Parts: sequence; structure tokens; C-alpha cells
Amino acid sequence: MSLFGDGLEAAVQKAFTRPAPKSAGAQMRYLVKQLKGTKAVAQMLRVTQRTVERYVKDQIKKPRPELAARLEREVKKRWQPQIRAKAKEKAASTGGIVIDTRARMGYTAPIGSTDQDRIRHLTVALPPQYAARLFEAQEQGASDARLQEIAAEALKEVYFQDGGRRAGSLEEVRFTDIEHLEFDL
Repeated sequence: MSLFGDGLEAAVQKAFTRPAPKSAGAQMRYLVKQLKGTKAVAQMLRVTQRTVERYVKDQIKKPRPELAARLEREVKKRWQPQIRAKAKEKAASTGGIVIDTRARMGYTAPIGSTDQDRIRHLTVALPPQYAARLFEAQEQGASDARLQEIAAEALKEVYFQDGGRRAGSLEEVRFTDIEHLEFDL
């Protein structure tokens, strides 16, 4: 499970204008249309081509739990690509992204400051350049650790340093033990 990747994906999915197909047959028909054939869908879902055809014709209605999860994930990944692109573009150019997290945070600073890690609950609006970096890293297949680094850097800039108005000597922010993480566009 990718905490940051899934969180970014959920934020983008909130921009959808129509709900994704719910039934297995409708989801299968959507994937067949998108991938232009039952063979490609069968390979992607790791089932037989005949199984895909039976779902398309509504001969099978209830998939196994693991197949249902794969099916839903693949449909949501492809659902409303223009809406998804517009939401990401808006966040990366003008809107920014809001991060709501409850995690252990601390920082590295010069001697004499209280840099001890502690649990903080933050809801912070990050500027568009950080939204752009997060989405770009996600599209390039960055690991969750890399997305976490970008988010920590953004929190350092926006929350701890307040855009350069305080804590100028702050070196690094530690962002660990994440209990809750949610993004919103």
C-alpha cells in the first residue's frame, strides 16, 4: 500500500464529475472499450479471455474479492482522464494542494532550539509548485519515501519557516509515524 500515492489519487478522484461503474459487468465493459479487446483486459487482470467475455455478457456477476479489487483499481485508474488531467493542472498551476496529516514531526536545527519530535496534527495549504512536484514524481513512479520527502520539504517551507519569515536556520524536517494522511485539491 502506498500511503502518499493513494492519497494523491484519492484527491484527484474527488474531482470526478460522474461516478465510476460499480457492477463487475459494467466495469469489465468499460475496460474492454478502453483497451480495445477482451484479450488485453484478460492479461491485465490475470484471468482468461473467456472469463472476461462472460462478465461482459453478465453471465458472471460477482467476482472473487481479489479480482473485484483489481477490477475497481484498474477502472478508477482510467476513469475520466481529461477531468483528472485538469484537476492536476489546476492544482499545479494555481490552486495548490491541501495536506491534512497527523504524524510525528521534528526537525534538525542549530543547538539551543527545541527540535524534539512530537505528534502534530496539521492541515496546511501547500503552494502550486509543491503540488506540481508531487504529481510529477507520482507520474514518474516515485516511491512513497520520495513523495514523503517532497511533502516534508513543503511542510518545512510553508509551516515551519512560514515562507522564509521564521526559522531560517532550519535544516531538515523529519516526517515519520504517520497516523493519518489526506490530500485535497
